[in-house]
Amino acid sequence: MFLVTGATGQIGRRVVRLLRQQELPVRAFVRLNSRYAELEHRGAEIFIGDLRQEKDIQKACQGVQYIISTHGSDGDPLALDYRANIELIDHAQAQQVRHFVFISVLGADRGYEDAPTFKAKRAVEQYLQNSGLNYTIFRPAGLSSNLLSLAERFRQTRMYLLIGDPKNRTSIVSTDDLAQMVVNSISVFGAKNQVLPVGGPEILQREDIPRIFSRVFNQEPVIINPPLFVVDGLRTVLGLLNPSVQKTLGTFRTLLANEFFCTPDEIAHLESVFNLKLETLESFLRRYLAV
Repeated sequence: MFLVTGATGQIGRRVVRLLRQQELPVRAFVRLNSRYAELEHRGAEIFIGDLRQEKDIQKACQGVQYIISTHGSDGDPLALDYRANIELIDHAQAQQVRHFVFISVLGADRGYEDAPTFKAKRAVEQYLQNSGLNYTIFRPAGLSSNLLSLAERFRQTRMYLLIGDPKNRTSIVSTDDLAQMVVNSISVFGAKNQVLPVGGPEILQREDIPRIFSRVFNQEPVIINPPLFVVDGLRTVLGLLNPSVQKTLGTFRTLLANEFFCTPDEIAHLESVFNLKLETLESFLRRYLAV
């Protein structure tokens, strides 16, 4: 039995889909108000619970052999990125789980003090590595599926909001490729007990993204490029009203202010370990947007 947390998210639902295509038993950890009909239709066992509640985690882990943690912070990195994953690891040990897959973030090991999500992910990485469990940790740079809504908006308006330095480099991985690697990591020897940076086959500058949109839709982009201090000002104002929002925006600012890309050697290693050819961002967009 596979337990997948974040099962209705961009990565999780693709992981569940791939596991069920192989007719493997899957328990999908979902929230009551989430859209899980597709997972149920595919034959996954639906577990409705709250990752903030250890009793729900304990119950969800009963009888599982593999745990795949794909859930995000939902604005609460301490409770979800950190505590929930620590409890999942503890119960994985108690259940003698065979393999634990954790979705971290590229740059988790850089010590970004103003980014709660990065700090939480790094702490979980270290806890998992010291747990005695077999594991695979993926550090994706960015997900192509996160750009679909921006691409649709661009199709309608030709506008693209690019905050900060347009020359900052990034590696955007096909979310389908990442899900495939997650599923395969259970059985691929080269992924066992490894921390794997994950990106797409291209190193892009952030200004390349609207150019790709432009090619996909055959229309010229209107790029709005406010400086990063706009985010700083917003953080200051919102912090006066809600300190937790200010912390969340710290992670957002870190993502905007820094470069997150994989080297050609890292990409070549990924393709070799998993025996696949990684998909470009443009190919992913054309597939999903039917253009």
